[in-house]
Amino acid sequence: MNRVFNFSAGPSALPLPVLEKAQAELVCYGSSGMSVMEMSHRSSDYQKIIDDCEALLREILSIPDNYKVLFLQGGASSQFAMIPLNLYGKNKKADFILTGMWAKKAQKEAARYGEAKIIASSDDKTFNYIPQIDKSMFSPDADFVHITHNNTIYGTKFEGPLDTGDVPLIADMSSSILSEPVDVSKYGMIYAGAQKNMGPAGLTVVIIREDLIGNAMDICPTMFNYETHSENGSMFNTPPTYAIYICKLVCEWLKENGGIEAMHKTNLKKAEILYSYLDESEMFSATVANPKHRSLMNVPFVTGNDELNAKFIKEATAAGFVNLKGHRSVGGMRASIYNAMPIEGVQALVDFMKKFEAENK
Repeated sequence: MNRVFNFSAGPSALPLPVLEKAQAELVCYGSSGMSVMEMSHRSSDYQKIIDDCEALLREILSIPDNYKVLFLQGGASSQFAMIPLNLYGKNKKADFILTGMWAKKAQKEAARYGEAKIIASSDDKTFNYIPQIDKSMFSPDADFVHITHNNTIYGTKFEGPLDTGDVPLIADMSSSILSEPVDVSKYGMIYAGAQKNMGPAGLTVVIIREDLIGNAMDICPTMFNYETHSENGSMFNTPPTYAIYICKLVCEWLKENGGIEAMHKTNLKKAEILYSYLDESEMFSATVANPKHRSLMNVPFVTGNDELNAKFIKEATAAGFVNLKGHRSVGGMRASIYNAMPIEGVQALVDFMKKFEAENK
């Protein structure tokens, strides 16, 4: 079996033990006599799968009892509309911090339903830093404050939760969830597309404080109302059953390997290996200069020469380091080093980069 080192930003690599367990259970899950993909979501066998997945997430993330865990569809992009439709119930006002493309899309969608104030932005420097935030910048009558915790395209991340006072803090954690400890109680809601650190594409996980449910705008569609899914245990319609099953396996793998604390230590080591080389290299450089703003999950880098970038990507792909091409909006390269990427993969990439640099001086 020749598996490559997959640095895709998403859908991303999954842990090999998870894939192997899914393979072993693909045709027949337990004593059910069928695959999870064939299983009724109303069956007792499947109910245990989704219950176990939620219980594992609650344990791994230390989710307080007054938060609901919802398994939804439509990607994080659907949340850009669901959030204002559900949380604009009072003043129809929110504050947004723009740190990348996805934050811009969230703000633009929210502006369709109410006031979506931009209180800070790093757009002036192609989102290569996190803007300075002061508590006085927040609107005291806002229904929520929205951030994108980790910026997949640009390789930046927020350091810890913001102090927004009594205003609920909403965070898109699609590319950072399960990668480091998070104090869920500091957030009104956390949402994440699963296809980076939790499982395959098709599943979106929402962790929302109970008091934020049940205040939807009158125009909110039934399927976009958090109360609909909360009251029905994420079973109002057929959920993404197989994606939830894989998410359960990922959580089991994470727990078996020391949980989030242990994973965070590994992620810090991986990031240090790659950033240290980029900082000392004469050819390659990280696009995010400030170490405090650097993502542990997504590392964009460039050579400063488009032809050399293209040559590197081509040769890296041939050597088994795939999906290193940067996002089309910024170019260059990007190594996404999510939980499933082993330290050995990052070290192998750095060794290849050193070799490429020596051969292309």
